[in-house]
Amino acid sequence: MSESENYVLRPHHSNFPRFAAAHPDVYGVTADLTRPCELGLFRDLYPERCISLGMAEQNMIGFAGGMAREGLIPYVHTFGVFTTRRVIDQIEMAVAYPNLPVKMLGFLPGIISPGGATHHAIDDVSLMRSIPNMTVIDAGDATEIESVLEAAYHHPGPVYIRMNRGRMRRLFPTDEPLQIDRVRRLSAGEDLTVFSSGLITEHAIRAVEVLKERGLSVEHVHISTLKPFNDPQIADSLRRGRLGAISIENHLITGGLGSALAEKIADEGIGTKLVRIGLRDTYAHGADPEYLLRLHEMDALAVVRAAEDLLGDRLGVDPEDLGAVGFESTRASYRADAL
Repeated sequence: MSESENYVLRPHHSNFPRFAAAHPDVYGVTADLTRPCELGLFRDLYPERCISLGMAEQNMIGFAGGMAREGLIPYVHTFGVFTTRRVIDQIEMAVAYPNLPVKMLGFLPGIISPGGATHHAIDDVSLMRSIPNMTVIDAGDATEIESVLEAAYHHPGPVYIRMNRGRMRRLFPTDEPLQIDRVRRLSAGEDLTVFSSGLITEHAIRAVEVLKERGLSVEHVHISTLKPFNDPQIADSLRRGRLGAISIENHLITGGLGSALAEKIADEGIGTKLVRIGLRDTYAHGADPEYLLRLHEMDALAVVRAAEDLLGDRLGVDPEDLGAVGFESTRASYRADAL
């Protein structure tokens, strides 16, 4: 499959209307971000089921909770930082406490937004993992974006979904949809285990390929469900790597994938070293996402360097050996100034 064939143009934009056609109780709800969150086609096809509540996210969550109490299934669309940090009390009291089926979509997760610190959802996983009754998903490619809506629909209670927009690479086969609380074991190995989540998995795949070329036996596990975190494959893979494990995520190292793995290590009594790659107790500024991931050592090269540290040897890997990874879709194309 060529690079161009391996991309899907705006998978949520085209998939949400198809999904909603099969589920008449589904509504699209947004806070004045209809097009930036790829809800435009759905609005055009089902105007009576698309509700924009303006720049009033707290009211939007309370409204969505009321819809769910009346038997509807609202899919709330806004940027991840606004889906979580701005409305945390409303989520807790209006959605999570009554355990209502409100599905919340957080676009532009982590540091891939060009909007800088005000638009970077760097703590959303930590916040949402701490809420009782909440399920947390980090979609990693076009296949998972296309299948997560159905998975969330059939999952009881509230669900928070991180996802990107625009042109998305397809990493996983279309006949292997996302399953909640089930990981994807992308490769098997006994020297080292790499865990990745969300969009960062593409970086991890490229790093693992190079590490294997250098003679390391690497197990790679993609984790799309960050809560619950009960798939037995996680503990099995943690036990397998003789050198230890590496986690990489588009999030602060506090409270996200790395923290969930550390909790698993403690709960299961697994004696292994874990190196966590992510944003380290800082904010990122607005810039090209690839530049920011490189600057904050959250890319494929960071995985290689962590593996070298665990191995105690250098493998002679240069950035050019890792190939190109592109998040080309972070800036909306339909308006020059759109975030």
